Amino acid sequence: MDGIIIPNEIIENKIYLIRNTKVMLDRDLAILFDVKPYRLREQVSRNLDKFPEHFMFRLNEVETQIMISQNAIPSKQALGGSLPYVFTEHGILQLSNVVKSEKATQISIKIIEIFVNMREFLSNNLSSKIDIEEIKRRLDNNDKNVELLFSYLDEMMDKNENKIERIKIGYKK
Repeated sequence: MDGIIIPNEIIENKIYLIRNTKVMLDRDLAILFDVKPYRLREQVSRNLDKFPEHFMFRLNEVETQIMISQNAIPSKQALGGSLPYVFTEHGILQLSNVVKSEKATQISIKIIEIFVNMREFLSNNLSSKIDIEEIKRRLDNNDKNVELLFSYLDEMMDKNENKIERIKIGYKK
């Protein structure tokens, strides 16, 4: 990626979870691709057949208001008065084919790599959490087994104390 230096953190901070899907706003992608947001939307609307629902969808009013309240979008006017499109990982790759610029291609590759890294990180984290839960479960079982063992030992000691006749020591009359 010659000449393009965008820290991963900047891109990662522009990835949102909407409808249980990681997406990026059209406005953010336009800035990263170095095109005007309305031009990006224009290209998308001319090529809607290339963007099925799992590649891209439009936010509804409620979702847009939530994004504004979370400062992801400064205002509805910043969107040109329209509801924003959001793009999934696949949609971002397809978007670079529609925008057709070298920068868009390079940036979309970087974004895809970040999506892959995030997925790997989450997968590794999930695996670690599962391992920890398994260890906790085993420890709980071990605790119960140790408690049971001590209760058996206590019972055996009580029985043995009753069976053993003690020899009295000391002064005898």
